[in-house]
Amino acid sequence: MMLTLLKKRRSIRKYKNQEVETEKINQLLQGALLAPSSRSLDPWEFIVVTDKQLLQQLARAKQAGSSFLKQAPLAIVVLANPQVCDVWIEDTSIATILIQLVAESLGLGSCWIQIRERKHSEDMSSEEYVRRVLNIPEEMKVEAIVSIGYPAETKAPRREEELKYHKVFINGYPKPYDFQK
Repeated sequence: MMLTLLKKRRSIRKYKNQEVETEKINQLLQGALLAPSSRSLDPWEFIVVTDKQLLQQLARAKQAGSSFLKQAPLAIVVLANPQVCDVWIEDTSIATILIQLVAESLGLGSCWIQIRERKHSEDMSSEEYVRRVLNIPEEMKVEAIVSIGYPAETKAPRREEELKYHKVFINGYPKPYDFQK
């Protein structure tokens, strides 16, 4: 059931020293390529990274929050050409979460590493840093990197009691939606 999968999916930042099989990488990519996009323009593209040296470099993409990538056996960089579609951010975001859901369904852990609008250093954006490391053309925009691997940590699934039901309204704001009906 989809809700069970959604409750189970948590951000995993610790990975076993175990490669992800090609068959599973292919399924992750198929999930990404099945992502819907505005007007079916498919502005997204994906770079699969398995090279340990590149993963080490990408782990330094942000001032904080990406160092755990050096432990991951796999990363998928999600990028897009904004000339193809004006809502490339939304389209890449959908593809990114689908990668994470496919990963969860395959027994893999994952974590979204935001790149767009983040800083590598005082004078360089995370996007520019990733672009240089992976030789990405200037016209492409980098949304995120998804770290993927076999989890070396366990996190409890989200509980239904934790859901923020108070943030749901019906027929306008601020009439609360009644989940009890």
